[in-house]
Amino acid sequence: MIRRIHHAGIVVERLATAYEFYRNVLRLPLLREADIADQGVRAALLSAGDSEIELLEPTRPGTGVARFLEKRGEGLHHVCFDTSDVDGELDDLAARGIELIDREPRPGLAGRIAFLHPKACDGVLVELATPPSTDDGDEQSPVRLKRLVIGAHNPATTSARFQELFGFPEVAINSGPRSMLAVGRGTLLIVPADEVGGSQGMVALSLVADDFFDLMERFDRAQVKAMRGSGEVTVEPESSHGVHLHISRYE
Repeated sequence: MIRRIHHAGIVVERLATAYEFYRNVLRLPLLREADIADQGVRAALLSAGDSEIELLEPTRPGTGVARFLEKRGEGLHHVCFDTSDVDGELDDLAARGIELIDREPRPGLAGRIAFLHPKACDGVLVELATPPSTDDGDEQSPVRLKRLVIGAHNPATTSARFQELFGFPEVAINSGPRSMLAVGRGTLLIVPADEVGGSQGMVALSLVADDFFDLMERFDRAQVKAMRGSGEVTVEPESSHGVHLHISRYE
């Protein structure tokens, strides 16, 4: 059973530089940081409400994360779903013939983890994780993850795929070629790829700020590049390490 969006993974050139925005400006608390030798990364998990943000810095060439950075630059890399039984989830997916990267769970920063092949989820790299029983992801954060936006050539097909694989319930939204699925208290918003520059896969994150106006003051001091409205802001990817971030004062 999938319980929540555990984290959204972001590839960055250097953790220290990315911290300037994600820790110093957004003020996301650091939960854990470690070298993960078998993946060739140094990773950090930051609290974002019920979910987390994972920053990934490649530590050697030739790894999947290093190739991603070389080909695409900094940006969204994967989404991780929290499950109480990663072994059972993998067994079920394998029995249904779903294409996997990991046949057995392995240690990761989020706990015992395993990755599905992006082909299994219409271009989205999905990680499953069973966090340790002492997982500290509830540390208070002034900004929390609300929604992951996915671009799809056929949103209805991609939505049906995620429902088939993980049983996510559909959330009613305005009519149109979009679909929204509930994942714990978060959601996946699946939109037509032509609305997001033709991109397929993860394209943006939507966050909520507890004190929106205080955040705007921090943006001013840090000279964050963003398009602002009265109660929402869209951060330019050059300020957020390749990630399209939409931050609102409203749920």
